[in-house]
Amino acid sequence: MSVKTAEPPVSAPADAAEAVVREFLDQGFSHFTGVPCSLLKGIFRYLESPASPATYLPAPREDSALGVASGLAVAGERPVVLMQNSGLGYSLNVLTSFNLIYDVHLPLVVSWRGHDGNDAVEHDVIGRELPRLLDVFDLPWTVLDPQAPRRSVRECLAHHDGGRRTSVLVVREGV
Repeated sequence: MSVKTAEPPVSAPADAAEAVVREFLDQGFSHFTGVPCSLLKGIFRYLESPASPATYLPAPREDSALGVASGLAVAGERPVVLMQNSGLGYSLNVLTSFNLIYDVHLPLVVSWRGHDGNDAVEHDVIGRELPRLLDVFDLPWTVLDPQAPRRSVRECLAHHDGGRRTSVLVVREGV
């Protein structure tokens, strides 16, 4: 019999951002790297704050973040990569020519810019096609529920399957 535990209510995006980071930490992840995005600004703010117990390594580009995280993973660490969905598109070559074929699987936190068609025009195509793109590359994904961020991270990590799959936590609303 499975018993679901109630998650404490989340009152603000900053609380959701901290909850996302803390759940990854509670699940054994210690390093975060990525390229800032306005939808992920709360997570980046928390990672950069003195209150954060996580190690944050800023990256200039998404493919660089994947490279840093991959090196950490090969060295035995458990990193998380954060990026905008356009950065995911930019990084598909790294994912397909290294991570997916050499089984260096990482959890990704990807903002879903343009999902509702009400964003800057450069996000329209990737925003519309993100779910299909993730499915084409067999990247299981979970949409973050800002009211239950810890549960969302756990669901994403269930797809990560102990490091046997690259999984994606998709963030539609700003955290």
